[in-house]
Amino acid sequence: MHPIKDIYLIRHGETDYNRLGVVQGSGIDADLNDLGQRQAQAFFDHYQDIPVDKIYTSALRRTHQSVQGFINKGLPWEQHEGLNEISWGIREGKSPNNEDDAYYRNLVRTWRNGEIHVPSEEGESPVQVLERQKPVVDLILSRREEKSILVAMHGRAMRVLLTYLFDKPLHTMDQFGHQNLCLYHLQYDYEKGIFTTLKANQADHLKNLPESM
Repeated sequence: MHPIKDIYLIRHGETDYNRLGVVQGSGIDADLNDLGQRQAQAFFDHYQDIPVDKIYTSALRRTHQSVQGFINKGLPWEQHEGLNEISWGIREGKSPNNEDDAYYRNLVRTWRNGEIHVPSEEGESPVQVLERQKPVVDLILSRREEKSILVAMHGRAMRVLLTYLFDKPLHTMDQFGHQNLCLYHLQYDYEKGIFTTLKANQADHLKNLPESM
C-alpha cells in the first residue's frame, strides 16, 4: 500500500463580519461569534475521534478558535501566516455598500477572466497568495510521519490552495465551494504524487445546528 496522508481541511466558523457580509481578509483578526463557536463545537463533536497527528492553522484567531477542541486535547499545533486569508486591501472591515460590492464583483470577474496577477487595492493577488502558500504545502508534505493532519484556514485562500493541490488553473478557483466550518477531506498519495478528494464542502456535522439560540 502506498504511503497516504489524510488532510482534513476546514474553513473557519462564522464571525460577525461573515454574518453582516463584511469582507475580513487577512487584516481583520475577528473572533468567532456565537454561531461560529457552536459550529466549531459541532465539528469537534463529530470528528474528535479521527487520528490527528498535527494541527495547522493560519495566524488569525478565527482559525485557532475553529479547532480549539482539538488543541485542547493537547495535539501538536502550528500556525503559519502563509495560510492567512487573502488581503483584500483598503476595503477590509468596511460595512457593505454599493460601491465596494461593485468593486469586489469586478475584481473577482477579473480573476475569473484569467488576470490572476491583479491585486486588490493595497492588497494581494491570487498569485501572491499562492506563492506564500507553497512553502507551507512543501513543509506539510515533507513530514511523512504525520499521517493525518487538520488544517484550518479561510474561504478565498482555500480556493487558491485547492487549485494548486489539484493542478487546476488558478482562475478556476471559484469552482471550489465553501461555507463556514465546511470540510474538505483530501488524501495525498506519496508514490503517485497526487491528491484525491473524499469529501468536498461537506457540512453534515452542522445539519442539526440551529442558526440562533
